[in-house]
Amino acid sequence: MDAVRESAMRSKDASFAMQGLSREIRDQALHAVAEGLVADADKIVAANIEDMAEADRQGLSKVLIKRLSYDRAKIEESVRSIHSLMDQEDPVGKLLASTEIDTGLILEKVSCPIGVIAVIFESRPDALVQISTLCLKSGNAVMLKGGSEAKRTNQALAVSIISSIRKVDERFNDAVQLLSSREEVQLLLAQDDMVDLIIPRGSNELVRSIQASTRIPVLGHSAGVCHTYVDSDADLDMATSVCYDAKVQYPAVCNAMETMLVHRSVAKEFLPRVASRYAQAKVELRGDEETRRIIEANEASEADWSTEYNDLVLAIKVVPSLEEAVRHINRYGSHHSDAIITMDEAKARAFMSSVDSSSVMWNCSTRFADGYRYGLGAEVGISTNKTHARGPVGLEGLVIYKWRLSGKGHVVSDYVGPEARAFTHRKLT
Repeated sequence: MDAVRESAMRSKDASFAMQGLSREIRDQALHAVAEGLVADADKIVAANIEDMAEADRQGLSKVLIKRLSYDRAKIEESVRSIHSLMDQEDPVGKLLASTEIDTGLILEKVSCPIGVIAVIFESRPDALVQISTLCLKSGNAVMLKGGSEAKRTNQALAVSIISSIRKVDERFNDAVQLLSSREEVQLLLAQDDMVDLIIPRGSNELVRSIQASTRIPVLGHSAGVCHTYVDSDADLDMATSVCYDAKVQYPAVCNAMETMLVHRSVAKEFLPRVASRYAQAKVELRGDEETRRIIEANEASEADWSTEYNDLVLAIKVVPSLEEAVRHINRYGSHHSDAIITMDEAKARAFMSSVDSSSVMWNCSTRFADGYRYGLGAEVGISTNKTHARGPVGLEGLVIYKWRLSGKGHVVSDYVGPEARAFTHRKLT
């Protein structure tokens, strides 16, 4: 038996053992992780410094190196996130619906953990902490595979987390496992009888490769081509501020704006204003012909409309109507996060109803599409799927449900034939 298969079997056993853990014990594990990160901060930061230096020697882009950073400030942010997660409502064991099938025969729909979740992620070590703690809170076992560029940091974090939770309860012994080699990923993808869900976090290529290589359900998004549409009824000062934040605040992430659409009636006033702000941040602008008649910009190609730059590059297009903006977004976007800037509520509602994205926004930055900012405690990723979970996936996306039927000797034969009893099917509050 190979090591990955053995690890997957241990994870499965751990997921069964964790079904009986109370919220109090799961929160104790989270508290132990937070304390462990603080206690092990020196080792974690030292490991990250080595990873950063190695990445620099290998010529990784500044964008990837920035994602790789996990310093004391990031540790403190992780600890705050864990405490916030502890305050979240318990997602396990919630009564979702209750129905009286017949007198004394009660059917309940109750939330429960998914089981074993495998997460394959690139660059960001903070994802390891987020994912591990979300899985612990929701009663799931987790198998983690990080990128080789963060191997030292991931190892230090995994050791800290695993040693912390084992002190709380032995049923956590195999709840968190870290895989180390690239070859193990392909072996992991074959464990469809042991792993219940795979969550990839990384590039389009990573997500699509995993989706094509496994029979295990995959939750994720393949790109973050996000838009902001500046409407004819926009407050242009607000639009400038929001569009600047959506592109510049942190361009290397999936919820950063990649294309800005501007209504023709405000383009001549708005574009020079926002271009001046972008120039201060050294944003490269790529525009359609109408945009380039108003401001200085490089020519945008057809490919630019569907490109996720993850950098200080922005595509700009002037559109004649809200309807054309919606058509453009639905055609070229990745169904991730898209915003409208307008003072007209009817237009905003029409936009949010018509744009087929997991998050739609009105007068605010696409950068808000985040589990922590949505109050989910943290997130395991953002899903553009239309099944099970969509948008930032926090605790509610890591549970499924089971049916519990309780009777008093009821048998099906009583409900069959000419003398059959009738079902009541009465909804209970």
